[in-house]
Amino acid sequence: MQKLTNKEEEIMHILWKLEKAFVKDVLKEITTDKPHYNTLSTIIRNLEEKGYVSYTAYGKTHQYFPIITKEAYKKKFMSTAIDNYFNSSYKNVVSFFAKEEKISVAELKEIISIIEQKK
Repeated sequence: MQKLTNKEEEIMHILWKLEKAFVKDVLKEITTDKPHYNTLSTIIRNLEEKGYVSYTAYGKTHQYFPIITKEAYKKKFMSTAIDNYFNSSYKNVVSFFAKEEKISVAELKEIISIIEQKK
């Protein structure tokens, strides 16, 4: 699975949300830094070349849909981030968020409870 640019990732989130869409439909969903129609079309074709989307042709028009699930992408993205930034340690991930005050004691207790239930 190739790495996506920020714009490609934004487009994938839109396609995951819409499930199937023409370029004009994707364009309507972009709220900031709206690209030109042709630029967006090129980005979507790049996603196709990378194996993230496919399409159904209706004459000269294409309706695009994701072929990689959001869950599969999330799993790959998180694994890569944890490997690259936290030395492959989930403990380091949790410690990071605790130090940054992004996770509460109650949330940590909930996580511990989930882990204990899995045993």
